[in-house]
Amino acid sequence: MNLSLSLRPWLLAAPLLGLAVTACQPGSNSAGNQPDLIRANIDTTVRPGDDFYNYANGTWFKQHPIPASESNWGIGKEVQNEVYARLRKLNEEAAKTKAAPGSVQQKIGDFWATGMDSVTINKQGIAPLKGELDRIQAIKSVADVQAVMAHLQPLGVNTIVGGYVGQDAKNSEKMALQLWQSGLGLPNRDYYFNKDARTKNIRQEYTNHLVKMFSLLGQDAATAQVSAKRVVELETKLAGASRKLEALRDPYANYNKMAVSGLDKLTPGLSWKPWLAQMELGKADTVIVGQPEFYREAGRLLQSAPLDDWKAYLQWQLVHAFAPTLSQDFDNENFRFYGTVLQGAKEQRARWKRVLDAEENAIGEALGQLFVQEYFPPATKKRYEELTANVVASFREHINALDWMSDSTKQKALVKLTKITRKVGYPEKWKDYSSLQIDRSSYAQNVMRANQWAYRYNINKLGKPVDRTEWGMTPQTYNAYYNPSNNEIVLPAAIFAIPGLIDANADDAIIYGYAGASTIGHELTHGFDDEGSQFDDKGNLRNWWTKKDRQLFQQRVNGIVRQFNGYTVLDSLHINGKATAGENIADLGGIVIALDAFKKTEQYKKGEKINGLTPVQRYFLGYALGWQTHQRDERLAQSILTDVHSPAQFRINGPFADVPEFYEAFNVKPGDKLYLPDSARVKIW
Repeated sequence: MNLSLSLRPWLLAAPLLGLAVTACQPGSNSAGNQPDLIRANIDTTVRPGDDFYNYANGTWFKQHPIPASESNWGIGKEVQNEVYARLRKLNEEAAKTKAAPGSVQQKIGDFWATGMDSVTINKQGIAPLKGELDRIQAIKSVADVQAVMAHLQPLGVNTIVGGYVGQDAKNSEKMALQLWQSGLGLPNRDYYFNKDARTKNIRQEYTNHLVKMFSLLGQDAATAQVSAKRVVELETKLAGASRKLEALRDPYANYNKMAVSGLDKLTPGLSWKPWLAQMELGKADTVIVGQPEFYREAGRLLQSAPLDDWKAYLQWQLVHAFAPTLSQDFDNENFRFYGTVLQGAKEQRARWKRVLDAEENAIGEALGQLFVQEYFPPATKKRYEELTANVVASFREHINALDWMSDSTKQKALVKLTKITRKVGYPEKWKDYSSLQIDRSSYAQNVMRANQWAYRYNINKLGKPVDRTEWGMTPQTYNAYYNPSNNEIVLPAAIFAIPGLIDANADDAIIYGYAGASTIGHELTHGFDDEGSQFDDKGNLRNWWTKKDRQLFQQRVNGIVRQFNGYTVLDSLHINGKATAGENIADLGGIVIALDAFKKTEQYKKGEKINGLTPVQRYFLGYALGWQTHQRDERLAQSILTDVHSPAQFRINGPFADVPEFYEAFNVKPGDKLYLPDSARVKIW
């Protein structure tokens, strides 16, 4: 499901108890014996005008090397550890309690118990998947292949049908069946074709991984080699018909609405109506196809590739989906490739953390109910609602002051901004898990049933009114998003926390930089980035700009694309300016909008220094705190190919180079590495 404008897999932090929006008076930041967190992180050996990322966070990086179990480490992981500890406590208590059958506490306790019971998991081996493996082995026709895919997809197995129910981009009041490119075992299409040494090695290791997994399934060495070859060849053909990362960000190009009967024309020889009925989507009469060329090729392969190719492919996708829930040999090999080869982690994370991650995916809102009750009181929610209102007010002023946008477009932009729904902290209405069965028989089976529940929860939306109260993230998630179809920003409770900083000691500069800019302002700007700006105030994909205004906006977008295309990240790898444009625009917008909101605070107006730092300096350092994360080269290389976000270093250095107040605050001059002449600086919102 594509929430690309919205979902942010970043490592920012989040408030467990919350930061004070109305903070202490400037000068009182180091109350008691608590050190100034901002000052303590600075590496004075780095010039701020050369590399603000390492200037602001360098000392922290030296004191916090990446643990062997991780591919990256930063403030978000520190916050995550705090949340993990609290969730573990909730789970252990639930597992010991004789809770009422079917209750939230019973489901949490049983999920935890089966996930932590590695002895039973190792004894069961591949047994939890035996029924599905037998089903695959019994395939005798193309119709059987389709039927098995229809059966496996609700279980959480990746197949060539990337189907889900979501809002119609051009009619946000309607829920529509959507098909997106799918079915690859490597992160995206580029891994199958790029010719650099790093990617070639990953392809070879992928083949080795497939051979090992087929061997663990019981195949002899020669058969495992053949099976691996079948999978790689089939996936390479699917990858060849898949769109590149940047192409997936064009909402018009990825909107191809047709009658379900049109799918039969797209894939001659295949009948989709019965296939969709098998997937419990039989009542759909129309479908929005993201990438028709992918489904054209997938349909061709269904009819032309040998059945043994499809058997091998489905066996692989099944074991890949559930490897972390199976015996240690499957789990270890899965980690070796996806954790070590792809991301550089040296050892597995603690089992209890991995079980909590799986539980988050399975019954996250059930955990969220307990989490909020204990750790996020209503008063904290109110604080962040007020901060959000201040940033929205600043954005309104920015729109009114634009010198490149006409009044008619400004009025529409202001209407859209006013209508953005602000969801802060946690949902008003929780998901109902009463129909989900969780017991203590099998960890893998619990995950399967949770996947089935989530699948049906999604497809049951077809033909029903849009539920605009629903959240796409849990309160304990260290993330936030903007949803264009709902025209909403969603800010989970856990996104605002700063580990090691007590509420009473958080000055407004830190709060506005850390939470106001990198979270609230960022998500608001997503409604007006190169992609979000194509949706109107009601969440419909519709042009609301004058032709001239759109051209002037695109000129500014092109400027930020050029700027980020010029950044070299690793060896010869460059940032993909077009793929990351939306996030880069949102970073820059969040910084300048929240900065002007901060200028209305008493701290800014008084201008007093705290530990030698001016209010504006502390604001920029507060923003940099949000991107206090470093990562291994393997993880960095993967992010360049797969992530629409720029690496953390460039989410600081890149947009700061465009902000005049940054130059003034840190005396950045020609000759400094971050210096850009006025004519090269990007200004959008």
